[in-house]
Amino acid sequence: MSTPLLLELFAGFLAACIALWFVLLSRSSQPKGVVADTPSFWLGGTDSLQAALRRQAAAYFLPNGPLANTALLLLRLTIGVLMIHHGQEKLADPQQFANTYVASLHLPFPLFFAYAAGFSELIGSWLLILGLLTPLGALAITGTMAVAAYQHISTAGLNIYVLELVALYLGGSLALLLLGPGRFSFDGAIVNELLQEPASIGNDDQASSALTPAYVAVRGDSRG
Repeated sequence: MSTPLLLELFAGFLAACIALWFVLLSRSSQPKGVVADTPSFWLGGTDSLQAALRRQAAAYFLPNGPLANTALLLLRLTIGVLMIHHGQEKLADPQQFANTYVASLHLPFPLFFAYAAGFSELIGSWLLILGLLTPLGALAITGTMAVAAYQHISTAGLNIYVLELVALYLGGSLALLLLGPGRFSFDGAIVNELLQEPASIGNDDQASSALTPAYVAVRGDSRG
């Protein structure tokens, strides 16, 4: 195993540990009942639309169960760490990649698309590792792998030995795009804070209203 790959693996797992540490430092997972009881000022619009949007965000970014979140973390790390060197190879000699692969697709400006593929894989990999803007990173890798699969099929046909690696990356990145990053990510920590913020504000308002002094009118005795 080469030294750059070892450094990439170390950096990837270090970034994941930092993300996990960030999650643990944040507040605990959102309590039950926060989604449905959220006041209407946070997103604007009706309460039902708000509750639906918040439920969707919680289901996508904050799935329940430690096993599911651990599986998503492992999937992100696996795809992100193994995909990095593909992007580095393309950016190391983009002209060669453009002549070998992009030109066979008959696309205009092959050098531009070579740079686009390299940066999509490199930046998308780090976004998956960190769990930061995960849908964007997963979409970048999914798009690149879809084009790569089309290129392999158009040039070599349905050859499993050529397609298997591309299909694995494509399936994994598409799964992350559909399932979300999980709680052990920067996205999970940020969304968790955003979903809890209205509840805490509402509780503060209730507490402040409970502490507001009440004035009672006292009538003087008219007898006298």
